[in-house]
Amino acid sequence: MAERDARLPEPTMDPAELYREEIITDRKVGTIRILHPVKSDGSADAARDTVYVGEAQMYTTMGTLPLSFEIEAKSLNEAVAGYAPAAKEAVERTVRELEEYRRQAASSIVIPRGGAGGMGPGGMGGLGGGGKIQMP
Repeated sequence: MAERDARLPEPTMDPAELYREEIITDRKVGTIRILHPVKSDGSADAARDTVYVGEAQMYTTMGTLPLSFEIEAKSLNEAVAGYAPAAKEAVERTVRELEEYRRQAASSIVIPRGGAGGMGPGGMGGLGGGGKIQMP
């Protein structure tokens, strides 16, 4: 176990990329996280922009999927106004990614050894190997 732990990279925080987090919610639709840039001593870092991150949930047949997306804004007012379009884009992007995962999963099916072949004597020509599907 100690050998495996030695191979893992040590998680270190970047002192030049610190933020103080504030959470805003309407308790109905979603949440906006306001990330205020700070210096390593905790004082405000005016050289960097405040970041607004929206959070929502998407319901799928597999359960709830959390979504997180950056909102282009310079103020909380702008972030609240930009929440819906940013959330819509995050949902659309997630749907595209899920469709791509499904496509990749469907294309990973391997044809049984011997190929599908033509219908020869006995009606099963070329299938051989019992027709078992093998996963890569």
